[in-house]
Amino acid sequence: MTEWPGGHRYAATLSFDFDAEEVWIGENPAHASAPGILSQGAYGPRVGVPLILNLLERTGIRGTFYVSGKDAIRHPDSVRNIIAAGHEVAHHGHSHTSPTALRRTEEELELSLGLETLRSLGAEVVGYRSPSWEFTEHTLDLLVAAGFEYSSNLLDHILPYRHASHDLVEVPVSWLLDDAPHFWFANDTWEKTIRSTREVLEVWLPEIDGIAALGGHVMLTAHPMISGRPSRLAMLETVIGHLADTGAWIATTREVADYERENGPLSLTIGDNR
Repeated sequence: MTEWPGGHRYAATLSFDFDAEEVWIGENPAHASAPGILSQGAYGPRVGVPLILNLLERTGIRGTFYVSGKDAIRHPDSVRNIIAAGHEVAHHGHSHTSPTALRRTEEELELSLGLETLRSLGAEVVGYRSPSWEFTEHTLDLLVAAGFEYSSNLLDHILPYRHASHDLVEVPVSWLLDDAPHFWFANDTWEKTIRSTREVLEVWLPEIDGIAALGGHVMLTAHPMISGRPSRLAMLETVIGHLADTGAWIATTREVADYERENGPLSLTIGDNR
């Protein structure tokens, strides 16, 4: 059974995949000349990030923002504002390209360019989230060589754990607790999964309660271009209130990874969790 800091019954992280224009270009390079499509991404740093920062300040929460290098180059003031507000900035690729589409040397270059860019803006970067939540056979070696301390990419647990073959903490993610599967809309293909905030809360809150009963870690993933919309900001505030009311230790991904490194291996409370 894991004992979380301050006697909290479970842990939670509010993470934000910054994903501005670069996510659309990474999906299809032709989008670089499609201003309507790119404007979906531009909403994030222009409107979504300031609103999210305001919400986090009002609720006293520190989050983790995963930022690609090229988006940081486009929107340096957004990244500086995130850092100035006391939030963690972590690596999300340089371009928004899956490592599985890259040769080893290209993957290494993506890591180094992204690190250089984020550090030049004042970020202390120790964590990595792949643009695709996917690895290659080289990724863990490259992360360790570059000095990363944690990864947040795999979906195989609801607790942070240490990779058996590398001195790296994994802080798992979940598609269930990501806003994109519920809200993502692509106006180039008209593929859509736009759901009401009520429907998403009906998915998220029971999952949070289930993780809480097991003493696990809730990794919530939101995108400023998606959840930075007014109705969804209200939904995020509802979730934050629920986390606080149900006894969550709300911490950055780095803080959760550090806790595992100092106190692991962590274990769930297995019993009657009905």
